[in-house]
Amino acid sequence: MKEKSVDCIGMFCPMPLFLTRKAIEEVEVGDVIEVLADDPSARKDIPEWAERAGHKVLSVEEDDGIFIIRIQRGV
Repeated sequence: MKEKSVDCIGMFCPMPLFLTRKAIEEVEVGDVIEVLADDPSARKDIPEWAERAGHKVLSVEEDDGIFIIRIQRGV
């Protein structure tokens, strides 16, 4: 299992979601991507999209205004 990081700090909707979708397509099923974002809408939008798209949200954490979202590719 590989892990890929996506840095979306300083970007606003819809860019974090767009870059997350692009990154999930670049990894194999079972691999994990970690998204870093500071746009408050990313905390809700990215996990909701991931679950609708068939991926597994492993964690959503916040550290000093930065959201850390880990998603495992499902399909």
